[in-house]
Amino acid sequence: MPFRLSLRPADGPAALACAIIAVPMISVLLAAVFTGGGEAWQHIRDTLMVPYLGGTLGTLMLATMFMLVFAVPAAWLVTMHEFPGRAAFEWLLILPLAAPGYVLAYAWGDLMGVGGPLQSALRDMTGWAARDYWFPSMRSLPGLAFVLASGLYPYVYLTARAGFVSQSICALEAARSLGASPLRSFWQVALPAARPAIAAGLALALMEAAADYGAAEYLGVPTLTFGIVRAWKSFGEPAAAARLAVILLVLVVGLVMAERWSRGRAGSQQSSTRWRTVSRTKLSGAAGWLAAAFCLTGFTIGFILPVSRLVWRAVESHEQIAPIWDALKNTLVLAGCGAVFAFVLALVIALAGRGKGPGAAFARLTASSAYAIPGAVLALGALVVLGGMGLTLTGLVPVAALAWVYASRFTAAGAEPMVAALDRAPASLGQAAQSLGASPWRRAKEVDLPIALSGASAGALILFVESLKELPATLMLRPFNWDTLAVRAHAYASDERLAAAALPALLITLAGLVPVILLSWRLSHARPGEQAGLDA
Repeated sequence: MPFRLSLRPADGPAALACAIIAVPMISVLLAAVFTGGGEAWQHIRDTLMVPYLGGTLGTLMLATMFMLVFAVPAAWLVTMHEFPGRAAFEWLLILPLAAPGYVLAYAWGDLMGVGGPLQSALRDMTGWAARDYWFPSMRSLPGLAFVLASGLYPYVYLTARAGFVSQSICALEAARSLGASPLRSFWQVALPAARPAIAAGLALALMEAAADYGAAEYLGVPTLTFGIVRAWKSFGEPAAAARLAVILLVLVVGLVMAERWSRGRAGSQQSSTRWRTVSRTKLSGAAGWLAAAFCLTGFTIGFILPVSRLVWRAVESHEQIAPIWDALKNTLVLAGCGAVFAFVLALVIALAGRGKGPGAAFARLTASSAYAIPGAVLALGALVVLGGMGLTLTGLVPVAALAWVYASRFTAAGAEPMVAALDRAPASLGQAAQSLGASPWRRAKEVDLPIALSGASAGALILFVESLKELPATLMLRPFNWDTLAVRAHAYASDERLAAAALPALLITLAGLVPVILLSWRLSHARPGEQAGLDA
């Protein structure tokens, strides 16, 4: 019997949404294959490729070490032990996700700089001059890895915690009954079982680290994303930038494949007592306070110190703070346009997925893949398309282009809450509509749409905040004299005007706190069996 592809009515809109999301990615690949890089590419290949690759891979390897050393033990302590402050640390350890990497880089660069409070205090206590001692420099590859790890470790913490909660309690109790110490139970039972979940969170964190531009540029570390933006802004060579983008895409695809593989492994364990409430071991005395101090150290490094430094800078030098009202207005306009466009695409994909057609499945896969692509790569793809159409970044074209790039990258973040709401709805609702003779379009309008919109508020908020925080795409595509909060903070920090950069950086972090706090609330109110799925 010949193969026949069965299409559904919802597959048409889903295919259109898929095309809108995928065009920037496809255009980058075509530009890299069919256009020459010119002299700029030869210069990059011969003199800059090794630093770009070394900076990216070195940052990812060091960030991996930093995140694993803190996030996995912290997740184990919070999940399996009772100690002072445990309930608070359960959600406080997620808050560093609110601050983008470039905001943390500004704060830590100021804290650790020669004129910062730490070195100033050291010189005051010892009487040394700046050249009389060695002090760790944040403007280095280890400094960049430290900054990115301090803001991205919650990805590993969340998935590790979900892995520890979802594993069989019987295995842990068997290990304890055989006389295994808590440390041995962790290394030989809990950690191997949670390894797929930990690997999934680590892959997500490394994708974000590979996409970073602002922190790498500010700290002076050459990376592939830094090279893409520089090839466009400094050399004016989109073809050379496209070839760098393809190399970065290969790296990102590898991380995506690792994340998919680890997620598949994560669901392989079964037990009749899988979702039983964990019986936590109470840590008393010095052990309990050491556990609390360990968690407090990570939270302080990832959130308290950098945010406090920005607040201090803003208050201390309030007279130096430049007006940001225009930047705030531009941010709201651009982020709002991008969020609305992404919201529409997310709604189309979520509703189409209800029909389980091939077009809907492919659209959701495309949206998930685009979410992992750095904003600089998608912005470059949009520039290639606009150039092919003979359009320039004037008038409303850059606003539309940015909305397109925001939607291409962040649609998956808006679609997932809607898909989750539809999956929770009883199947009998759709069956009842079908038995009453409702057409697929009427069912989508009167049954599926209200259900999807029940999960839309969280999706819309995530879309707006993610668009607001995006830096490299905004730098490459923004209208002339249309600085956003992210662009303004980056410009001030690059000019070493940290006092002026503090307020826009704080506003970005404050906006990012809202969805992170919602996530924390959801975690704290979820049943044990639900927590494992929150990272999906």
